[in-house]
Amino acid sequence: MSIDEIIEFVIELGGVLVLRPVPGDGSPEISWGDTFFYYAPDGQVPTRTQPFATIVTKDYPGDEESQLNRPDTFRLNVFAGKDAFTARTGVRPREAGTLETDPSVPDRIFAHPVYGTLGWLSVVTPGRGTDADVRELLSQAHALARARYRPGR
Repeated sequence: MSIDEIIEFVIELGGVLVLRPVPGDGSPEISWGDTFFYYAPDGQVPTRTQPFATIVTKDYPGDEESQLNRPDTFRLNVFAGKDAFTARTGVRPREAGTLETDPSVPDRIFAHPVYGTLGWLSVVTPGRGTDADVRELLSQAHALARARYRPGR
């Protein structure tokens, strides 16, 4: 899946606000080129919640293990929640650090290198091997965000 295909799929889930920071919009430079997905049917960034999924296009300080500075490489991060995380990894989120994974391997679902203990899963440059799983995870994350949504917060 390309970044544009992921964005298109998530938008079709409904009520999604997509943020794509660029120079001059007031966002931190480190976020430029990345994508953030919020459930926000009113079109306003929720003030007390995190995005339910993100696409990062570069390594962040302290999060270099996925080697995102390679050409044509990005990482999709999805808040899976405890149940989906456990179903995909075989361990609870708090045990994510016990998993032996290489977070630089493309097209494979793994515990997020930094936020796995919070129930986040990731895929570097999703492809055919993870396409169906990625769509399912994004749909589930969207449903979780929709269930938590409270207007004006």
